[in-house]
Amino acid sequence: MNHASDCAEKRSAPGAAGNIETSGNVYSRNCPCRLLLDAISGKWAVLLIECLQDGELRFGELKRRMDGISSKVLSANLRRLQDAGLINRQVFAEVPTRVEYSLTVEGRSAVEPLKGLRIWAESHYDQALALESADSQDA
Repeated sequence: MNHASDCAEKRSAPGAAGNIETSGNVYSRNCPCRLLLDAISGKWAVLLIECLQDGELRFGELKRRMDGISSKVLSANLRRLQDAGLINRQVFAEVPTRVEYSLTVEGRSAVEPLKGLRIWAESHYDQALALESADSQDA
C-alpha cells in the first residue's frame, strides 16, 4: 500500500498565481522523499555530485578525483544517483566505448546544499581528527 500522499504538503508556488507545488515531509515514515535523501546522503554521493558540477566526466576521471573510492563503490554510487534522477550516463558508440556522467537539472539543484555540507565538514577539521582518533582506538 502506498501512503506517499500522507506526507505531501501543498502550497502556492512563489510568484505563480494559482500554481500549487507539492513537497514531501521526510519526517513521515511513508514519504518517498526519504529515498531521495538516502540517495544523496552518503559521503561518496556528496562528493560525486560536487565533482560533476563543472561538466561531464568519464569513470576513470571520477575515480582519480575521488581518492580512496574503489571501482565497485564508484559504480554502485553512480548507478544509485542515476536511478534517483540526479545524474545522466551517456554511452558513445565508439571503440573503445566511451561513457560520460553529468548532472541532471535535479542534480544541479543539489550542488549548493551539498557543497555547504562539505565546507562545514572541512571547517571542523580538529573535530574530524578527534573522531578519527576515537575510531582508531575502538578498532
